[in-house]
Amino acid sequence: MSRVRCPRCLRPQSHCLCADIPHCTHSHPVIVLQHPSEQQHAKGTAHLACLALSNAQIMVGETAEDFAELKQQVELNPDQFFLIYPSETSQAIEHRATSKNAASVVADSFPTILLLDGTWRKAKKLWHLNPWLQDLEQFHFDRAPHGQYKIRKTSIDKGLSTIEAIGYALNQLEMFDPTPLVGILRALANQQLSAMPAAIKKRY
Repeated sequence: MSRVRCPRCLRPQSHCLCADIPHCTHSHPVIVLQHPSEQQHAKGTAHLACLALSNAQIMVGETAEDFAELKQQVELNPDQFFLIYPSETSQAIEHRATSKNAASVVADSFPTILLLDGTWRKAKKLWHLNPWLQDLEQFHFDRAPHGQYKIRKTSIDKGLSTIEAIGYALNQLEMFDPTPLVGILRALANQQLSAMPAAIKKRY
């Protein structure tokens, strides 16, 4: 029998994180394109990030057909979207942030930030299966802090969890304080560690 889950944070009721999820306001809308394999992952952070953020959502899928409505919006107004993804043509988001003066930030209509959520292999699959994303401006992180989510391994040097990537992107674009999002991540990590046998916990 499966464990009863909290309908909001989707964690088991005994490990509900709702009390650790603050309300964070921000200007840039956020859309997370999530690979289906990530949807039920116990260590996933995208859903928790979207619960905390005032203007964020998840779209689950793999192909262009799965994201048809968003694809249409992007093709109609490509300047209103950009993608966080370290492609061969991506630019450092830090450079974009410092090149915008205060007056232009106020005048902007705040483009939507798109992120790909999944393991690095699954994120690359989303990238290749959705060539419409490749027409957007793409950005990577040059000076992001070291990732704090040690309990989930990544093959990417200095890789960040989705919740950390969202927080850092918003911080660079609009001086958003990512501390509350990092707090959620720590609460999740502490839960996962507390449930691990001592022998396994030593690996982290």
